[in-house]
Amino acid sequence: MRFGLNTLARLGATIVPALALGLAVASPVQAQSTSFEAAFDSTFGTKTRAPERFDAVYGSDFEKRIAQIADGGKGRIGVAAIDLATGKQVSVLGDQRFPMASTSKVAIAAVFMAGVDQGRWSLTSEYALLRPVRSAKYSSKRAPVRKGEYISAREHLDLMISKSCNACTDTLLRVVGGPAAVNAWMRSVGIEGFELSRDIATLVRDDGEYDPATVIDTRDSATPLAMARLLAGIYQGEWHSKYSRDIIIGAMERTTTGKKRMRSGLPLSANVAHKTGTLNRTASDIGIFQTPDGRTIAAAIYVTGQSASSADEARNKREARRMRDERIAQIARALYNGYAGSNERQWADADYRTGG
Repeated sequence: MRFGLNTLARLGATIVPALALGLAVASPVQAQSTSFEAAFDSTFGTKTRAPERFDAVYGSDFEKRIAQIADGGKGRIGVAAIDLATGKQVSVLGDQRFPMASTSKVAIAAVFMAGVDQGRWSLTSEYALLRPVRSAKYSSKRAPVRKGEYISAREHLDLMISKSCNACTDTLLRVVGGPAAVNAWMRSVGIEGFELSRDIATLVRDDGEYDPATVIDTRDSATPLAMARLLAGIYQGEWHSKYSRDIIIGAMERTTTGKKRMRSGLPLSANVAHKTGTLNRTASDIGIFQTPDGRTIAAAIYVTGQSASSADEARNKREARRMRDERIAQIARALYNGYAGSNERQWADADYRTGG
């Protein structure tokens, strides 16, 4: 039995009814059917699913723990993972939209490097940092920016991913042609469920307009499945030369943000390469990691809410952030063990120290 995978399937059965009862949508989006149950049945050949009640009887304390880890009762949690060796897929609310925050920077990097391969741009070209200028929330369609120092495109891309530099992101986003160009490229490679709407300066300035735990704002959003598919395609070199692919993955390997998220839930041997995202009441991490038998997993985890209420969040933002980070780390660990086929004892005894 693959503990992490089957128990994550159980989560979907607990979240979907709650969403159907109380989730608002900030802008129109075509309703998508939940696919995680079908994915589990077709992939693993199992009909074992927990009933929709969270207090169901579980096969082990470990199964119950994983279901609790991924409980979306205080928000929404989306998970998608793909085994690049077999194509086996895990999806929990994987076809619902979540705020991308800075995870969108991987898509921008992919578009830029595809252009480098085509000879449209060069990594040695220098561009000015686009630094935000202070302005009131919602005061303009696009937040004002000013030009800063010039650095090479290679530095922009590395800082955009490894340090999550917003000014670098907006520079490369302007170079490739803005959000519309990124959306068009994603559609051209067959990835749906992705919509980049604003530059980072505007996204950050206007953050907090909606509570992502209760409202789906389709602007600057993506499904976990779309982001896992993006990671898989980049890693496997579907759209880039080996050189460009290595530039993107190398930057993700040097990521220093989110040390308590995916990276802290995985052993050093997993060789995680990832990109984090953080906005109002939301945290995310998308990445690539290896299992002990040498297989590669592409995973996307999006967590909203998790504090008891917005009021609690305001009183203790640090604790609320910690809760979201911990959920991501624990779900990453469950995915790792599930794909690796680890049993409960191995899971309990494993060394997950990462030094960060």
